[in-house]
Amino acid sequence: MQVAIIAITGNGARLGGTLQSGIPGSRLFVIEKHATAASQPFSEPVPALISRLWPEYGGFICIMATGIVVRCIAPLLQAKDRDPAVVVLDDAGKFAVSLLSGHLGGANALANTCASLTGCTPVVTTATDANDLPSFDLLAQENGWVIDDLSRVKVLNALLLEGDEIVVADATGRVRRYCAGRGNLTFVTDAEQAAASGAAGVVLVTNRTLPSAFDSQRALVLHPVDLHLGIGCNRGTAAEEIEAVVMANLDHLGLSIKSVKCLATARAKDDEEGLLAFAAKLGVPLLFFENEELNAVAAPSPPSAHAMAAIGARGVAEPAALLAAGGGTLILKKVKDGNVTLAIAEE
Repeated sequence: MQVAIIAITGNGARLGGTLQSGIPGSRLFVIEKHATAASQPFSEPVPALISRLWPEYGGFICIMATGIVVRCIAPLLQAKDRDPAVVVLDDAGKFAVSLLSGHLGGANALANTCASLTGCTPVVTTATDANDLPSFDLLAQENGWVIDDLSRVKVLNALLLEGDEIVVADATGRVRRYCAGRGNLTFVTDAEQAAASGAAGVVLVTNRTLPSAFDSQRALVLHPVDLHLGIGCNRGTAAEEIEAVVMANLDHLGLSIKSVKCLATARAKDDEEGLLAFAAKLGVPLLFFENEELNAVAAPSPPSAHAMAAIGARGVAEPAALLAAGGGTLILKKVKDGNVTLAIAEE
């Protein structure tokens, strides 16, 4: 995380220097009259400075009064999954207040880092932390899982705080290890058991969409990003056609687009505009494999005469998906739809 440290007093500049020395990737901004050789001087008003830096940094440590910071950042706030971490230190270095994006942005952790570097007291007010309860959004972040609907975190946190039962369907076992006995949680291995539990809330760790048996208002779905899509297509196939085939097959299998980790194809397609555009739209990598790599994979479907004639590979979709997944399991064998072939492998 790139961190901007902002100080407006002499004491603040000294504290900022200590923090900058201990936080990799940080940069210290100090009002001009107190600037040092290790800092970046500024003369503009603090609100203008923060507004300018806001898109560039994932974290802010503001050594000044909390009220100043609140007024500065209020017009800049967007959403809890997009706002940076903001920590406020007082000029005397007594407290480090986690002000914004405590979990997803990392402000709670940043406040604790400030405390370890300066000896100040960290002030963390998120309810789950204050009550020594698990944080599902932090759990998702630490495991690289995607939260299907961020608004459900608040609902499940409220149930945790009230002591209501929450059933957790998690075949990975990671939720149980993370929670370590905290909270009124019951653990099962699959969604069917969770649906039959009668618990007040549900947490599902799955690459699938939420089954209709669940009350979506009280269910939090955490998606592991573990699906690899192998795609072949005719030259000039539009991104819209590729997307339509992918979405139709994901929907048919009940798989979530949020669990897609990458697209994969043959090296001969590294300039295929439709594939490149679709990968960019999803925000996932597009991996390319050489013919020798594709041909070395024992794919279940018969070799494709069309692929061999066009690019010299016995197949594209299945071997590319399996290579991208590092082996894994082929959960969708090659299907052909119009100009597109698709296979899906799961890690």
